[in-house]
Amino acid sequence: MTVVLKIRRLSEEVKMPTYAYPGDAAFDLCASEDISLAPGEYRGIPTGLAMEIPEGYVGLVWDKSGVAIRNGLKTLGGVVDCGYRGEVLAGIVNLSGETRVFKKGEKVAQMIIQKKETVVLEEAESLSDSVRAERGFGSSGK
Repeated sequence: MTVVLKIRRLSEEVKMPTYAYPGDAAFDLCASEDISLAPGEYRGIPTGLAMEIPEGYVGLVWDKSGVAIRNGLKTLGGVVDCGYRGEVLAGIVNLSGETRVFKKGEKVAQMIIQKKETVVLEEAESLSDSVRAERGFGSSGK
């Protein structure tokens, strides 16, 4: 099934997103301006793009693995809802010990458009039993 994603460039200089290879799950998002991130700093990096994500879908912003692994960077808060029409930002935190500079037009993150389900939220007095129960982090061992 093909889904049409309408994209508005907020400036003629902004790159349209692209898929790097046929069959890729995510398309690349680029910085729309030069941005510097000091160690420990985080911010929303502007992409210069606004999108009309179709009803029933969501845009998920993820790490570019090469950018993340080589530079110690992590994306933050990457949910873009279908009703949002503002500029898409790539939230990035610099976990490395060095300042990282993104040049205008450089890849910063990637986005997947994914079908979503709407669930009914129902308050309950109790929940059913399960094998895991309330065991949390580390409960399955090393």
